[in-house]
Formats: sequence, structure tokens, C-alpha cells
Amino acid sequence: MRIIFLLVIFYFFCSFLVVSAEKTIKERPQIGLVLSGGGAKGAAHIGVLKVLEQHNIPIDYVVGTSIGAYVGGLYALGYQASEIEKIMLNLSWDESYSDFIPRESLSLKNKNHRDQYNISFRLGYSDGQLKAPSGLLLGQSAGNLLKLSTDVVAKMESFDDLAIPYRAIATNLATAKVVVIKQGSITKAMRASAAVPGVLEPVNIDGQLLVDGGIANNMPIDVVKAMGADIVIAVDIGSPLLAKADINDTLDVFNQLSTILTNNTTLAQMKYLSARDILIRPKIDDLSTTDFTVMPEALILGEQSALNAKEKLMLLSVSDQEYREYQQIKNRKKRVWFGGFTQPIIEIEYQNHSQVSTGIIKEHLAITIGEIVTKEQLQLAINRVYALNEFEHVDAEFVDLPYGRKLIVITQEKSWGPDYLNFGFNLQTDFSYRTIVALDFSYTQNNISRYGGKWLNEVKIGWETTLASELYQPLVESQYYFSSARIEYSQDKWESTKTRPELSNKYFKANIGLGYNYTNNGAIQFGIIGEKGELSFNNVEETSLDYDSLGGYLSFDYDNLNSMNFPTQGNKFSFNIFWRNENYQEFDGISPKDSSVEATFDWRGALSFKNHAFVGIASFATVDNDTDFSVHVTELGGFLNLSGYQKDALIGSHKAFVAVVYQYDLGRELFGDDSLPLYLGTSVEAGNVWTLAESVKMSDIITSGSLYLGTDTSFGPAVFGLGFASNGRNTVFLSLGKSF
Repeated sequence: MRIIFLLVIFYFFCSFLVVSAEKTIKERPQIGLVLSGGGAKGAAHIGVLKVLEQHNIPIDYVVGTSIGAYVGGLYALGYQASEIEKIMLNLSWDESYSDFIPRESLSLKNKNHRDQYNISFRLGYSDGQLKAPSGLLLGQSAGNLLKLSTDVVAKMESFDDLAIPYRAIATNLATAKVVVIKQGSITKAMRASAAVPGVLEPVNIDGQLLVDGGIANNMPIDVVKAMGADIVIAVDIGSPLLAKADINDTLDVFNQLSTILTNNTTLAQMKYLSARDILIRPKIDDLSTTDFTVMPEALILGEQSALNAKEKLMLLSVSDQEYREYQQIKNRKKRVWFGGFTQPIIEIEYQNHSQVSTGIIKEHLAITIGEIVTKEQLQLAINRVYALNEFEHVDAEFVDLPYGRKLIVITQEKSWGPDYLNFGFNLQTDFSYRTIVALDFSYTQNNISRYGGKWLNEVKIGWETTLASELYQPLVESQYYFSSARIEYSQDKWESTKTRPELSNKYFKANIGLGYNYTNNGAIQFGIIGEKGELSFNNVEETSLDYDSLGGYLSFDYDNLNSMNFPTQGNKFSFNIFWRNENYQEFDGISPKDSSVEATFDWRGALSFKNHAFVGIASFATVDNDTDFSVHVTELGGFLNLSGYQKDALIGSHKAFVAVVYQYDLGRELFGDDSLPLYLGTSVEAGNVWTLAESVKMSDIITSGSLYLGTDTSFGPAVFGLGFASNGRNTVFLSLGKSF
């Protein structure tokens, strides 16, 4: 009984201390902090916060716009300035400039489609009109970075319940009015406040399309005063206007217009400043708003600017005891939110705004009831769902319940779908023979059946032509099993060389099969294939040969390569067998009927260490038939395919080829880890093709090699280099847009 009495006394004593501390806070002037927008220069805000903490200056309200909403949100959650510095300076901010799914994360079918249609442009067609996203970036990567910053914090009924009451400022795109975000998901509020119009897609909150708050109010002094602040510390990191001499192109004009808008809103807010308020303007005008490498410098300049205002700031300083009490209250509120991080998932809700099966989303999320989910696990789960390549956004939010956490998964279908247009481009030249150009177009209709069937239509024009239509039909909800039917008309061509005339094969081909996706990276397929065509020789006699064939096929594929162009890890291999009964028109030396078995094997693998990458390539093909002739041939020649020869210079029914490639990422060495890749590479290659199996001899092997410089562009890879071969052949080659 005595122990219980003492515990009750202790409880009331602690409560008295807390109440006394809160009373002390209320008796002093309430201090509001306003952090403006300014992109990468936002690290200056951290420098100001460090000075405030060093001099015992408490903050009672935080309001931010754009990057200011991000820094202010972290501070409101209870992070110290040093913790925000560590978080912000260690994030890969440049990743937020791309929402494209890493190749290795895509399904096998989506990998093959992206490799062929290499122009990274989002365009759809539906309801009789072309459609595109409302921003160059979708905001998925930016949202992931914010979640890594805020951790797995839950949705909030009010931002007043944070360690420091907080508001984020956004602009309603439909009305141009200021929107003060004061509840819900803090990461979503941050994202909305920083959604630069035209660059990032608007964020939908409560039915409102929200964009960067700097357009309507870049320095929300009025908002923090409305919250109850008696004294305001306002930090302005906005950009100055460009001088007339510096406005030279369209981008400069757009930047100037943006600066005019944000500066005007800042000037409009200055009327709310009183003599007691403090305006801090770091000397960061020369720093970029988009280059996040300036953040360490911006932080130092922010700290210096706050120290320059130290005399006025010290009027707001409190004693060590008062500041400890202030920090204790913050930490108590912080624990309320951060305490949920260690609670298990007791419920998962799927808000699926798409035609994708919720079962598929659940399978790829791979989070189960009872798990304690970290921010890293959550990001991996979100990325797995996003890698389905069916969504514009994938998001996840937590709701803290009495006995655990509820996870809400939100998937939003692509606004420019459900049918998509894709484009590919390919240019190859060796500066001495023909320059080969190809354009690829595809139109894909999605979700044409219960389990997500796709109807793909393709056109290829240029040196070679193709017109094709393919129906891909998953047979079960999981999409593990599928059927596929394809019909195409193509014209394959081989350039003339010193030893042969130009060859052309015009044919119709159809196949139908069944398949099994045994993993996200691999599939097995078998079926029936038929072909009817005409092989012609562009010689004086204009010789031609009609043929047709019918048979079966079996294919086995696996692909987790991170890039077809300049891989640094993973493997891609393909094994195919075709059984055919073939009929040929009567021709001297060619039997009118034949049966054949064709087998092909292709492999490409890569591993890397720092800026060094090693790539292995192997390709083998053979045809076993009753005669010495086959229209089904394989080729060698071109970059990394006997680089000393022009493209497809060597053709035959039997092939053996191997290569070892070394490439060095020169771009990272010269321009830093976040720069665009610039590869300096060299290769050693060996192989040949043969018409007859009996003529295959190791002594016929041709050695070759290359030295090249390459990079990735929006049109795919660009490579310039030199190729050479053991028989004295050599080429100078340029390739743009081809996945080699």
C-alpha cells in the first residue's frame, strides 16, 4: 500500500513538472519559424537551426514552403539539426530526377519491350485522344526519398500533435490559392509543397491538385502568426532575378518567370513582419537550386547568416534549464509518433485505383501480418509493386492503432493509359558502307481480358521492315501461366559484301504457344510456329527462292541484367530450339523437302568493382537438317559482334562467338558519382560462322576487338569507337539507340 502511495505521489510530481514547464513556455513569447523554398539551397535552413539550438532558442511553430516544408517537417517531427544534416546530406537527391524503373526490377516481358523501344517518352491513347503525364517526373522517386527521411511515421489527425506544431504550404493548381496543409501524411504534405509545376506531377490531397507552394506563398509569415507566434524568425533562400545579359534561352525565361512569381509572394509577406521579428537572408544567390552538391556550402552560409543575426536572436534565448524543459516536452511528443515504429502490422488495406488485380499487388508487396516494417523494408516493398510498370504512383501510409499498425497501400493507375504508344530509334554506321537507320513504333492495348491481357501492335521501318500483332493472355490471376499468339510480316536484309550480293528475306510468320513465368526474370514457352517467305538475291539474275515451314519451338529465358547497353551486374541468357518441316520451290542443288532442328544459345553477364566492369558474351547457333541448305541463318559483324566487320557481314547456319569486355566509368571519375555515365571500353572477341557443319574448324576462328567511348542518352546508348580483326579488317563505327 505504501509503495502504491509513493508511486501516485511520484506521478503527480512528474505531471506537476510537465505542467510547470508548459506554463513557463506559454509565459514567454511564442516563437514561429518560417522556412522559404529554394531547392538545393535549402540546406541553409539546417545551418540556421544549428545556431538556434546552440543558443537555446526554442521554436514553438514551424511553417515551410517547398524545401522549407521538408526541413521544417523533419524539425517538427523532433529531429535535431545535426540529425537533419545527416539525413539530408546522405540522400541520393539526383535519384529524384528519374522515375524510370531499373531494368533489373522489370518483368522479363517488360525488359524486352523497353530494350526495343528505347526512347524514354510517356505517351498514351484513349478516349480518342493522345495523353501524357502532367509532369516530366511522376514524383515516385521523390516520394521514396521523403519516406527515407521521415521514416515509417503514421498519418496524423493534426500536425499540431507533432513535437512542434507544423504547416506545409502548397498551391491549388485549379484556383491558384494558398493551401495550408495541417493534417494527414507529412511526407505527402512535403511532396505537395515541393511539386514544381510541369516538372513534378501535382499531388492529390482531399480532391485538390496541389503544386509547389512557392507560387502562392513562398514566405508564409501570415500563416505562422495565425498559428499563435508572437515573434517570427523568417529564413529567405529565394533566388534573385537574372540580369538582362543572363537571359539567353527558353529555359532562362521560364526560370525568370518562376523567380518573379516566388519573389512577389515573398515581398507580399514582408508587410507582416514587425520590429520584433527577425529576417535572415543567407548569401546564397550564386548557388544553384537544382544542383544538390551545393548543400554543404549552403549549410555553412546559412549558419554564417544566423550568426550575423546573433545579437537579435539572443533576445529570444532562454536559460539552460528552460531549454532542457522545452526539449523534454518535444521528446515526449516525439515518442508518441516514433513509438509506433516498433509495433507490428495487424492489418493491411489496399486502395487499388487500377485494373491490376489486388492479389498481384499483395504478392509483390510481400509484407505479412505480424511483421515490424522498417523504412528500408517499406521502400523495397513499394518498389516491387511499382516495378509491375502498371502504376503512376505507389504509396503506403501507416495508421497507429491501440494494438499495432494498419498499413494502407495506395496504387494509382497511369493517367495517360490504359493504352500506350512506344517508340524506338536505331542508327548505325561504319562511315564506309551503308548507314542503317530504323524506327520502331508500338501500340499496346492493356487489360483486354480478366487477368490483364495485352494486345501489342508493332511497326518497324528503315533498312528492315516489320508489321506485327501479338496477343498475350495470362491464364490465371497470378499471371504465372500465359498463352501467346503472334503474326508478322517482315523483311530481313543483309548488306552486300565483297563475297556476296545483297540478300533479302520477305516472309510471313505466325506462332502460338503456352508459357510459364517461373520467376519475375524468366520464362519457359513452347508452341507451334509456321513461316512462308521468299529469299532473294540482289544480283544480275535477281535469283529468288520461295519456301514454307511448319513446326514447333521451345524457349527458355532468364534475364536480371541491370543494363543491356553498359551492364555492371546480372546475367541474361536465352536458349531456343525449333523443329521444322520445310518445303522449297524446285531449285538446282536444293532438296524440295527438308526437316531441321535449329538451336541457339545467347548469354551476356557482368560484374563490377567500383568504376570497373567486366562483361562476358557468348553466342552459339546450329542447324541440323537433311540437306546442306537452310534459310534460317545467323550473323556476325558489328559492335561487340566481331567489331572489325561491318554489321551482319558474316552469315551462316552455324555460329560460335565469345567476347570479354572491360569498361571503365570515366564519367564518375571526372565528374563525380552522380554524373551521367561515360564509359571507356575495350573488347577481345573471337568467332566465326559456317554454312556446313562439316566445315566447322577451330582454325577458322577470327579474332577481333574494339576500343570505344559510350554513354546513355534519351535515345538509348551512344557509342563511337574503332573495331579491328585478325585478318586486317577494321572499322570506325557509330551506334545510337541500339541495344547491342
